[in-house]
Amino acid sequence: MKKLLTLSLAILTLLGGLALFSCAPAPQESALLRGTVTIGPIFPVEIPGDTRPVPPEVFTSRKIAVYDASGDKLVQEVSLTQISQTASGYYTVLLSPGTYTIDIFHQGIDHADGLPAQITLAAAETVTLDVNIDTGIR
Repeated sequence: MKKLLTLSLAILTLLGGLALFSCAPAPQESALLRGTVTIGPIFPVEIPGDTRPVPPEVFTSRKIAVYDASGDKLVQEVSLTQISQTASGYYTVLLSPGTYTIDIFHQGIDHADGLPAQITLAAAETVTLDVNIDTGIR
């Protein structure tokens, strides 16, 4: 009798665990948006071959803006990561599958050719959108 009770409890515990697992929400599918970022000119009257270090705030003060498909509702702000002390960097962001409008937050007279751009992401897809920010410094 004791063995039957122990076996019954074990089966009920197993079935309860399976029921909880089957009721758990499915993992959120996502897609990756990534790209390289160049920012420049950084200094007025740049000389070709000039390799002065680029201050980190050139990147930390700028962000990629991810809006819904209409471009009206901000979905996410994406920080930029600078590579060494150069005018090059990158960004990456995980998003739910869907259609988005990508732009930069315009700082002063900053602009980026080809932005705003609309992209559509499918589950488990990686989309690359490179961004070249022109600071307008001349």
